[in-house]
Amino acid sequence: MTQSNPQAPILITGVGKRIGLAIANHLLAQGQPIIGTYRTHYESIDELQAQGAELYCCDLYDQAAVLNLINTLDEQHPTLRGIIHNASDWIPESSNLPPEVVFQKMMQVHAGAPYEINRLLSDKLLAYSGEHADIIHMTDYVASKGSKKHIAYAASKAALDNMTLSFSAQLAPRVKVNAIAPAMIMFNDDDDDAYRAKTLKKSLMEIAPGTDEILEAVDYLLKSRYVTGRTLHVDGGRHLK
Repeated sequence: MTQSNPQAPILITGVGKRIGLAIANHLLAQGQPIIGTYRTHYESIDELQAQGAELYCCDLYDQAAVLNLINTLDEQHPTLRGIIHNASDWIPESSNLPPEVVFQKMMQVHAGAPYEINRLLSDKLLAYSGEHADIIHMTDYVASKGSKKHIAYAASKAALDNMTLSFSAQLAPRVKVNAIAPAMIMFNDDDDDAYRAKTLKKSLMEIAPGTDEILEAVDYLLKSRYVTGRTLHVDGGRHLK
């Protein structure tokens, strides 16, 4: 990926595992400087730091921690190449938490924190000297369908999806703002065979494609000169089942 300002980093939230980790490794391998946030320290954090990533432990549930992160980045970086909002949690209504707490947590991590980060660091994106900077929101297939068991989660991802429209209009033409909405991308190691078989049947393609599908989507959006205010659905045709 060719960058006219290779020193301007991309901020990625939630780089400790799964998709966020894959995106961070992918961009670092291209020579793109990365700033990453994480809530839990995994071995992967040390590996990313060894590759030169600038990492911050930040609990996005904590508004004060979010604002402290923003202030730190504001002081240390004159420009940003992009922001990828990947950090996520998946709390069902059946958890032991009161429903109002579930809703507040889901809205904070998926909408509140991205809103503040976009709003308060937009000047860093606008200052980028390349052709354009980018914001990418990682949303979810359920943002357009809903979920009986994860109502608050689905609502919060829908809020993030809607912010794609507002921020793209506000920050154009210097900053492109898009979303990627995955369905099943990869299983957890402890998912049993019955769950895997049932889940694969939910899409037309009947596969768990792995993170390469998301990495290709990220590359496409970062390279595009024209696509903004759009959601790229990576769901295997699940909406047609």
